[in-house]
Amino acid sequence: MTISAKNIQFDGAAMLIELSNARTLRIPLARFPRLLNATPGQLNDWELTPRGIHWDTLDEDISIDGLLEEKDAPRPHPHSML
Repeated sequence: MTISAKNIQFDGAAMLIELSNARTLRIPLARFPRLLNATPGQLNDWELTPRGIHWDTLDEDISIDGLLEEKDAPRPHPHSML
């Protein structure tokens, strides 16, 4: 089953992505400088694509698969990095 975005909203410094599997991702805009520095009008000028989200005026594309892989990746334990 392919998971896709159904809707996008912005909440202050984060993007909320409603997914087709009933999950919602909250992604800090700081991860995407073009989005972080965009005007509200530019942020809301998005379109859903088969692979993710596209902002034509910002020349930005975000892959849902990439976000999910990163979100689900195991995080190293802070003490294991000593």
